[in-house]
Amino acid sequence: MNIILLGPPGAGKGTQASYLVESRDMIQLSTGDMLREAKASGTEMGKMVADVMARGDLVTDEIVIGLIREKLRGETRGGFIFDGFPRTLAQADALGDLLTEQGEDLDAVIELRVDDETLVKRIVNRAEEARAAGLPVRADDNAESVKQRLMEYYKKTSPLIGYYHAKGLLKVVDGLGEIGEVQAAISTVLDG
Repeated sequence: MNIILLGPPGAGKGTQASYLVESRDMIQLSTGDMLREAKASGTEMGKMVADVMARGDLVTDEIVIGLIREKLRGETRGGFIFDGFPRTLAQADALGDLLTEQGEDLDAVIELRVDDETLVKRIVNRAEEARAAGLPVRADDNAESVKQRLMEYYKKTSPLIGYYHAKGLLKVVDGLGEIGEVQAAISTVLDG
C-alpha cells in the first residue's frame, strides 16, 4: 500500500508516519531525510544534492524524483508513505508518472485537516513547554512565523487536495484529535 500524508506544518504527519512504519511495516519517504541521507552518501546523486545545497539553491524536482526512484527500487515491505512530497501539482504529476513506471499505484491520500488557529496555539504552546524544559526548539516556532508557514503551505499545496479528490484518492482525517484517535481514523481509511 502506497499513501501520501498531506497536512500543514505541525499537523502530525511525522508522528502518524512513524506509527504506520511501526504498525504496518511501511517505509516512510520524507523528502528532508532523503536529501540529508543522499548528501552524506557520497554517491553521484549525493554529490549533486550536496553541490545544490552548498550553493544555497533549492533542490530540483528532478533530483527529488531521482531519490524517490532509488528508494522505490529497493525493498518495498508494507508499501511507502510519502511525507512532505508532493507539494505542488508538477510534483504530483511526476510522482504519478514514476509510480506507473515502477509498476506501483497510489492507494490513498490522507489529508490531516486542522483548524489553523488551534494548530498555531498547539505549536506555540509546544515550543514554550520545550523551552521551559530546556529542550531545543525551532527559532521560528512563534505565532507569526507559524502563520506564515501555513500561508506558504496553502499557497503551494492546497491545489493537491482538489487534484487527488478528482482522482478519488483523497480521504480526510481530523488531525487535531488525540494521537491514538488520529491513528484509528487513518487505520479505518486504510482498511476500509
